[in-house]
Amino acid sequence: MTEDSQRNFRSVYYEKVGFRGVEEKKSLEILLKDDCLDIEKLCTFSQRFPLPSMYRALVWKVLLGILPPHHESHAQVMMYRKEQYSDVLHALEVIRFISDATPQVEVYLYMHRLESGKLPRNPSFALEPEDEVFLAIAKAMEEMVEDSIDCYWLTRCFVNQLNNKYRDFLPQLPKAFEQYLNLEDSRLLRHLKTSSAVSKLPYDLWFKRCFAGCLPESSLQRDLSLHGSWYPQQVSPGTNSLGILRDDGT
Repeated sequence: MTEDSQRNFRSVYYEKVGFRGVEEKKSLEILLKDDCLDIEKLCTFSQRFPLPSMYRALVWKVLLGILPPHHESHAQVMMYRKEQYSDVLHALEVIRFISDATPQVEVYLYMHRLESGKLPRNPSFALEPEDEVFLAIAKAMEEMVEDSIDCYWLTRCFVNQLNNKYRDFLPQLPKAFEQYLNLEDSRLLRHLKTSSAVSKLPYDLWFKRCFAGCLPESSLQRDLSLHGSWYPQQVSPGTNSLGILRDDGT
C-alpha cells in the first residue's frame, strides 16, 4: 500500500470513528514546526479546515501580521505588543476616559480610537456605525480568545484590514450572496425572491460585521474563512483565514 493510500485510509477511518480532524491537526503541526512559517500554506489550510483551538490564536496573529513568520521573533514582538497595549490602556486611565466599570469591549474601542487619533473629548460620545461594527467584532473575538491583549490586537488588525482593503467590495456582496445561494440552495433563493424577501435581508448587518453578533461564536470559530468567500474574487496568497490581507500589507 502506497503512502498516499495509507493516508487516505487513515482519514476515512478517523472520520468514521468521529476523529475527523486528526490528519488536519497533524498537517497544521507540521506547518507550525517550520522556523519560518509559510504564510501561503497557513492561509490555504485555514480556508479549508477549522483551526484547532490550541493553535487558533497563534495562526490568526501570524496571518494578520501581529506576529512575524519567524518563530525566533515571536516572544520579542509579542512583548512589544504587550507594552504598547499597556501604554495605551494607561493613557486612557490617566485622562479618566475609562474606569474599572468600563466594559472590556468598550475599552478596546477607546484604545483603537486613541491609536487612530479619533478619541473624542467626552467618554459619553454617540457611537458611529463603524464603532458598532468594532464592538460587535470585539464581542465575538472575546468569546473565542481568552487573553485580553490577544483579543485587542486581533480585533484591531482585523477591523483595520477590513476597512482598508475591502470596504469597496461591500456593495457587491448582496449580488455575490445571491449567486452563492443559487449554487447551494436554488430552491431557497427562488422562495426568497417570490416572497420579496431578498431585498429585505440584513446585508449591512451580515457583511459589515462579518456575521459577528449574527452567528454563534462556535460557528465563527469554524467558519471565519467563510468571510472571504463572499467577495467577488479569489482569495490571494497574501490573505489570511478571515479573507483579509495581513497587517503588514503584503
